Amino acid sequence: MAILSLKNICFSYGITPVLENLSYDFEKGKMYCITGRSGAGKTTLLSLLSGLAAPTEGDILYNGDSIKKIDKYRLRSKYIGVIFQSFNLITKFTALENVTLSMDIAGIKGKDKKARALELLAEVGLDEDECNRRVLQLSGGQQQRVAIARALSCKPEIILADEPTGNLDTETQREIMEIFRSLAKKGKCVILVSHSPQVAEMCDETYALLRHSKKK
Repeated sequence: MAILSLKNICFSYGITPVLENLSYDFEKGKMYCITGRSGAGKTTLLSLLSGLAAPTEGDILYNGDSIKKIDKYRLRSKYIGVIFQSFNLITKFTALENVTLSMDIAGIKGKDKKARALELLAEVGLDEDECNRRVLQLSGGQQQRVAIARALSCKPEIILADEPTGNLDTETQREIMEIFRSLAKKGKCVILVSHSPQVAEMCDETYALLRHSKKK
C-alpha cells in the first residue's frame, strides 16, 4: 500500500494551470525523483505533498486518508520531514542547536534530546566539533547534512527535499545521495525534486512533470 498518493491533483495560479490531473503512488523503502523543466511545477508539487499549499482540485492521501483531515503543522512535525532548497537553518545557532530546536518545536519530550540530535548529526557525517559550530561556519554540504538531520529529528516516514544537491560539488552530491539512499533502505519514503540527471539515475523511480502553456 502506498504511504502517499496523488489523486487527480490539479493546481493553478489564477487562470494559469501548473499541475493537471496528476495521479501517482509513493511507497516506503523507495527513493523517488520528481523532474521536469523550469516552470513544470516541481516545487509546487513538493509544497502540495507537504501541506504547505492545497490543490485546486483532487486529493492527497497519507496512508489512505486525505491530508485535509490532518492538521498541517502535525503533518510536517510528525509524519513528513521537509528539506528546503535554501536549507532554512538558523544561522546564528550551531548545527546541534538547529536540530534540538526543531525537536522542541515538534513537542518531542525527554532528557536525551541532545544525545539524539548528536546521533542524527553523526549519522549524516558530522563530528562533534562540527556539531558545535555555528551554521555559517559550515560548508554548503555540511549545512545540507544539518538540514537532513533536522528533518529526521521527528522520526518521519516521508522525507521531501527540494534540489538537495543543487549547489554541491560532484563528490559531496554523491555523499548526500548515499545518505538518502540509506534512509530509503531503512524504510523511509524519500522524494526528491531535482533537475539533475545524475540524481534521477540514483533514484528507484523518476516522475517527470510536463510544462503547461499559459492560457491566453
